[in-house]
Amino acid sequence: MKQRVITGVLSGIIFIGALLLMNTIVFPIFVALLSGMAVWEIEKAVGLKNKMIMAVSLVLSVAIPFIVHFGVKMPIAAFGGVYVVLVFIFMLLKFETTNFEQAVTAIFSSVCVPFSFSLMIVFRDIHKHFDGYTKIDGIYLLLFAFFASWMTDIFAYFVGSKLGKYKLCPKISPKKSVEGAIGGVVGAVLLNLLLLFVFKKFFFEGESILSYITVAVLSVVLSVISMFGDLAASTIKRNFGIKDFGKLLPGHGGIMDRFDSALFVMPVLYSAIYFINAF
Repeated sequence: MKQRVITGVLSGIIFIGALLLMNTIVFPIFVALLSGMAVWEIEKAVGLKNKMIMAVSLVLSVAIPFIVHFGVKMPIAAFGGVYVVLVFIFMLLKFETTNFEQAVTAIFSSVCVPFSFSLMIVFRDIHKHFDGYTKIDGIYLLLFAFFASWMTDIFAYFVGSKLGKYKLCPKISPKKSVEGAIGGVVGAVLLNLLLLFVFKKFFFEGESILSYITVAVLSVVLSVISMFGDLAASTIKRNFGIKDFGKLLPGHGGIMDRFDSALFVMPVLYSAIYFINAF
């Protein structure tokens, strides 16, 4: 527990430091590092040893955040198709040691994971995508996404360890409980309402982009989504017989172990903001 807390505090300091430098080139570098390390962990977890596939997927996973940051216009479908072709060519060249499941995992992880991480940059620049939004709104939405995922995890852990009785998904994650899940949702809602209050009080210059009711509803939805993200990651780990994706964060595992739920939450939050502004 002590090691987990220390790692969490240090990780939080690094994360806050990245937020303070979010308007500099440091931020996309930070996002690209997270993306690259997460993809690397997934490919190692599934036993991928094809260095050609790992190299091209690593390049793509690091490049996508910079493409988003610099707003590079490119035919994504065409370049994505070329990438898929390359992966399967490299699989055939090393068919003795590379199977179809590993190749598909490489494609999936090196596209979905970087694009989800890159939404951190999109939230930062939310004022460029929607009328009436400011840079402060971008910071708020980014914190909203991580509060929804991390607060769910923290409250679910403590409530579940104290009150957990009924198993949530025993075949996937035996330690997770229904009581913990409820505690996670309640905790995420309360902390996100507190976050909105703080921003209304000290940071927003006018009316906030979201009401308290909207935040409460979205917090419930995002909290549940974050648990699905956590369970999806647990399914992958159980399928390949590993405890954690990595060892970079003592007490937590790897980058994917820490960000799995957030990678599910950010696309859903952005989609919600899109539809709120569309109607």
